Amino acid sequence: MFEGIIPALVTPFDEELKVDYRGLERNIEFLEKHVDAFVPAGTTGEAATLSYQEHIEVVKHVAEISKLPVIGGAGSNSTREAVFLAKEVEKAGAEGAMLVTPYYNKPNAEGLYLHYKTVAESVSIPIIIYNVPSRTACNITPDVVEKLAEIDNIVGIKEASGNLRQVCEIIERTPEDFILLSGDDFLTLPILCLGGKGVISVAANVAPELMKKLYSYFVNGELEKAREVHYKLMPLYSALFIDTNPIPVKKALELMGMPAGKPRPPLVELSKEKTEKLKEVLKKLGLI
Repeated sequence: MFEGIIPALVTPFDEELKVDYRGLERNIEFLEKHVDAFVPAGTTGEAATLSYQEHIEVVKHVAEISKLPVIGGAGSNSTREAVFLAKEVEKAGAEGAMLVTPYYNKPNAEGLYLHYKTVAESVSIPIIIYNVPSRTACNITPDVVEKLAEIDNIVGIKEASGNLRQVCEIIERTPEDFILLSGDDFLTLPILCLGGKGVISVAANVAPELMKKLYSYFVNGELEKAREVHYKLMPLYSALFIDTNPIPVKKALELMGMPAGKPRPPLVELSKEKTEKLKEVLKKLGLI
């Protein structure tokens, strides 16, 4: 259920920086025919600046209108808050929950294990661990993942450490049905080659058809064609991280005439200079 191309959805805002639910519907309609599931209220969805009420409403709205599985963002650096969000995401109708490793606190291995175990025991839906040390200052190591994979409803990990050795170790040390998803568009194809099952993607918000082509070519054994698409997408991968995510992807959607809006402070709009570079990439791919 949680394999393939899975966009980490942007949360569009109106001019007053309120959630644009009609815009969210438009984006889902644009994406739905090319992708395999959705992740609302994650990093790309600006969960850090959504209120709890907004966070839950965004997940609920996506779950109500989507024909595809929904993995609701539910992470926190407080175990108590993560339990609350996971329960609310389940009540909102999500088929799964994605929980980022606790940020700022820097828990040790035992603290990480107990954090995820506690949340997993509080809900019945599947849980995806989200490892992104560049944002959290906390890396969940393969030995902890191996231990967590023994818990029935902890079914996978979004791996955004950028460490392919760690990816290999996780795949090697966890059961065959434990899902490893790339958390980095650049590494989607390499991680698929190592045994990963897909990607939770920023780029899929703007180029879902190309991302799906890459994945389909790979699963059909057409590796050379998958490689061609990978290199075609490389400039987009770079452009979407020319500034802090989701600043560039929101600007890309705006340039494509899709709902996005400005990011909420403390994030700011993409600069004019960087916008021109992004525009060049989008033109070359025929996206604008």
